[in-house]
Amino acid sequence: MIYLLALGSALLYGAADFTGGLATRRCATVPVVILSQLSGLIFLLLLLPLLPDSSPSRTDMLWGIAAGVTGGVGVGLLYRALAIGTMAVVAPTTAVCAVAIPVMVSVLLGERPGPVAAAGIALGIVSIVLVSRQTASEGPGANKTGGKLPPGVGTALISGVAIGFFFLALAQTRPEAGMWPLVASRLLSVVLFGGLAVVSRQSVRMPRRIVVLASVCGVIDMLANALYLLAARAGPLSLVVTLSSLYPASTVLLARVVLRERLNFWQITGVGCALVAVVLIVGGGS
Repeated sequence: MIYLLALGSALLYGAADFTGGLATRRCATVPVVILSQLSGLIFLLLLLPLLPDSSPSRTDMLWGIAAGVTGGVGVGLLYRALAIGTMAVVAPTTAVCAVAIPVMVSVLLGERPGPVAAAGIALGIVSIVLVSRQTASEGPGANKTGGKLPPGVGTALISGVAIGFFFLALAQTRPEAGMWPLVASRLLSVVLFGGLAVVSRQSVRMPRRIVVLASVCGVIDMLANALYLLAARAGPLSLVVTLSSLYPASTVLLARVVLRERLNFWQITGVGCALVAVVLIVGGGS
């Protein structure tokens, strides 16, 4: 059951990332993030009366606030990366970083990953190098980077680090806290990006179609967070977080089917390595 919850969160995270990335391709990132975060918060608040009674402690709420900071930054950067880069490249890059952070923290706290998990981490680093490669045949109009990372990949790396700490923060909350840490997390991220919009004097008006996309994205993302939180409280963090990090599979599939994105040989290899890396880390943690 724990693993099904984690895999369910991965499926939903991937769908939310695709929807959010699609919205930010047609609208500024900040308004999309604000609406998606707000819609997820409203959805959770409507569900709370139907959930079992809970009693969050001050520590639980503080961890929720920490998750709000890291998750808000991570999601904002991820949607930006998905908007300017190739989704099938950005999503796995972010996932590898997101899964590597909890593993490294676990090592610092005394855990020692087995050889399979260590191989997965190494393969993940290789995958990041591969997805950044562009072939000469892509031509002048293919956004050559002159040896630099292609659009979105650098932002995806930073996003992955933030999301990794988001996973860690949520996992520190107690089962007795229920979903309240997610309320604190989402409320803070709404305030954070709302304040950013005010300071930058950025309009939050969006076309109706984008409003729908952003709202659906927020609800799906909140469902994914809830499934991840339940799984992380009941099972080993290293295993749960890596299963949840399989979300690029659905993002890549949706990008291929809906947007018909194409990758060169090296990038296809890199995407495959990223997905295999996550699987190896999962296997090594079992």
